Amino acid sequence: MADRASALTLVPCRCCLCPSAEAVPIGTGEDFEYRTSPDYFLAVQCASCKLVYLSRRPDVSELDRIYPSTYHAYDFTPEQFGFVFSIRRRLEARRLLAACKGLASNARILDVGCGDGFHLGLLRDFGETTWSLEGVDASKRAVEAAARNNIRVHLGLLNDVPLREASYDMVLLIATIEHVDDPPALLARVRDLLKPGGRVLIVTDNTASFDFPLFRGRHWGGYHFPRHWYLFNPENLRLLARQSEFQVQSLDTLVSPVNWVYSVRNLLVDFKAPSWLVEHFSLKSTLSLGAFTVLDNVFRAAGRGALLRAQLRKPL
Repeated sequence: MADRASALTLVPCRCCLCPSAEAVPIGTGEDFEYRTSPDYFLAVQCASCKLVYLSRRPDVSELDRIYPSTYHAYDFTPEQFGFVFSIRRRLEARRLLAACKGLASNARILDVGCGDGFHLGLLRDFGETTWSLEGVDASKRAVEAAARNNIRVHLGLLNDVPLREASYDMVLLIATIEHVDDPPALLARVRDLLKPGGRVLIVTDNTASFDFPLFRGRHWGGYHFPRHWYLFNPENLRLLARQSEFQVQSLDTLVSPVNWVYSVRNLLVDFKAPSWLVEHFSLKSTLSLGAFTVLDNVFRAAGRGALLRAQLRKPL
């Protein structure tokens, strides 16, 4: 557990998609998962475009603190996660290869916010052996973890890493866009890096999911306080794509049990449930993950799965 004695440096936020300054408070919470600070955070929803965001978020200088060494994306390994790792590996590989269908044998693929390089490892192991694979992550811990797996990852924020423009065939933004301070600026940079006709895969939390209204007042797992700064529904994700001059090839939802599991976990933590019960709701709990996967499959069939998946294309 991180030292939470001192408050974070917080900065005010506003909607990044529209000029509206009006926002409605919808939820408040704390860092239930990693306890990186004593701060409480307010989630608000834009009165115009319905984008959900933190009214005050951590300053970028606090990134190393809010993503501690124990952060799950830095060490998602079979040793740590066992059977859950093997199931997710197969599922994510199938999804990734479907998204990459049609790429040339010499395609260049960039994964932004790649953590320990999990998805790049899947492309290396299951995709074309001649693909050129690179990642970018702001965490030194993530870069070091990727290097141990022989995956090339650049250290830094995307705008600060010197990459050649118009040189990539595909960019992955998997569980990334909700973490950044300026999603339109991120997509603008991605657009510059892509070749004409290049593709983007975005996977992010869905505020039009069934679990959001159930838990949004405090415990919704998708808030991931204080690490998720902007959260989308299908309509405002399309708006972001249009504003960034991308063509939307497809936009649908995916099954994921993670937010369901963490919503219940956050509630239990908040009400000081015994630790043995809390630990039944974690990324290592096959029982709770399996049960909520079945449940979210039902909701995905209605177009309201836990995650959004958008496939975009840069115009020719």
